[in-house]
Amino acid sequence: MQIVKLQIEGMTCDGCARHIEKVLDQVEGVKQAHISYPQKGGEVQLQDDALAAEQLAAIVNEQTPYRVTDVEVVAGTAGESGDYDYELIIIGGGSAAFAAAIEADGRAKRTLLVNDGLPIGGTCVNVGCVPSKFMIRAAEQMHRAAHSPFAGIGSAQPPIDFKAVVQQKRDLVGSMQQKKYLDVLDKLPHVTFVEGRAVFTGPNSITVDGKTYTAGRFVVATGSTTRIPDIPGLEEAGYLTNQSLFELEELPEKLIVLGAGYIALEIAQAWQRFGSQVQIIHRSERILRKEAADITEALHGFLVSEGIDIQLNTKVERVERQGAEVVVYAHQDGREVSFSGTHLLVATGTRANTTGMGLDLAGVELDEQGRIKVDSGQRTSAAHVLAAGDCTNTPAFVYTAAREGKVAVENAFDPGSSCTDYSGLPWVVFTDPQVAGAGLDEAGAQAAGIDYETTVLPLSEVPRAAAAMDTRGFIKLIRDKANDKIIGIRVLAPEGGELVMVVSQAIRQGMTASELADGFYPYLTLSEGIKLAAITFSKDISELSCCAN
Repeated sequence: MQIVKLQIEGMTCDGCARHIEKVLDQVEGVKQAHISYPQKGGEVQLQDDALAAEQLAAIVNEQTPYRVTDVEVVAGTAGESGDYDYELIIIGGGSAAFAAAIEADGRAKRTLLVNDGLPIGGTCVNVGCVPSKFMIRAAEQMHRAAHSPFAGIGSAQPPIDFKAVVQQKRDLVGSMQQKKYLDVLDKLPHVTFVEGRAVFTGPNSITVDGKTYTAGRFVVATGSTTRIPDIPGLEEAGYLTNQSLFELEELPEKLIVLGAGYIALEIAQAWQRFGSQVQIIHRSERILRKEAADITEALHGFLVSEGIDIQLNTKVERVERQGAEVVVYAHQDGREVSFSGTHLLVATGTRANTTGMGLDLAGVELDEQGRIKVDSGQRTSAAHVLAAGDCTNTPAFVYTAAREGKVAVENAFDPGSSCTDYSGLPWVVFTDPQVAGAGLDEAGAQAAGIDYETTVLPLSEVPRAAAAMDTRGFIKLIRDKANDKIIGIRVLAPEGGELVMVVSQAIRQGMTASELADGFYPYLTLSEGIKLAAITFSKDISELSCCAN
């Protein structure tokens, strides 16, 4: 077999690419067509030499509205399963990789799973979601015990044993890793596991610790890690990431946090509540700068009220170690400033784990940030290589990674059979109050050319929040004025993340604000706030009785 690369003009969306694929897949002699709109072309695998490359171009030009501008015959092929050691090689050991492995095993495909770096379970279980949310909740319980309006009721809470909390975190991580990954792996008879770093040596081959493995198809799911900024003196002074911070058994006396994204804010608030003195240094003018100002300004105020020092518009120039302290030198509003602490946490974003993998030898293209470029079917620029999870240019969440891993395997063995749909995608920032959302915000609606309308309901108008004596935040709904359809939600509220899935499904189902308002919501639940907010598109909250009628 041979692979023919096509450059194609005229495509405007993924649907155009799928149309070309369907035409080519019906041509005798074509084994598989893989066309990508973002890459303005793709690859076609031919079963034999009966079909000339030029004939493919003619078929596209004659049977579709698009035009082939360049044709190239290249070496390498996805091949038949019997030609290689394995039918599929999955590189990675986290959520996306395991979802891919489970799907491949269900199809009885001879599969090799290769993992390097973090232990099995990847970022989420080992150094991400599981340990961070455990520590956040522990700090939250401590804070609420001390500051709740009911703090004087009942017995007093004992002081927290931080070392014991860290050990409980380790126990939880170990348990989750065993139950959800190692035990699952043991139940996949068609999957072989190898520990080590995988490097491509050709289109269909990798090496792991000097040993070569080959496969007809690959799924790359190597995840991401903390992006370390190029700051003079940073390496010499020493710094923490979320991975090393979670292993400290003693609280930092004064913790400086570089960054103000979701990881930085979640950790900053938790460690402030544990008892550290926390200072955030951020180069932008707002925390969570991609979110709307009403969200970020309100959250900023809540964090400052707890004692966190937030320094914005501050560009770090260099870092020095001075005895037991680390000193950060920066420019702020045109003047030189410095900050000192006992520990420095770097939380300035993430980078994809794609460096040094030899992906170019497999024909896989990366974007400017080093992420693997994929389409909605998780397909890369190489027809036989798919990718999923945080190493790609898709939303970086553990639950999206799992879906992407499954879709990747589905399309590897049944091309074009499924895609990843992010419409109404829900997300949560686990500060307190939480920031959560789904669908579009005002900026997104404006960019999409939608004539939108918003309604904002203060939590003070939600009976459950009033009864709980915690009315921090608000619920904001966004609708399309032309058809009343809900297109987005943004929430700032204690446990606000529990609200967004309702609206996420409403967005996916094309529900209107009126339909959302008509539903039954149990009285004295936070979810009733969704109903109240939807009603206020047409009524003032003061016109409603206690049961929103």
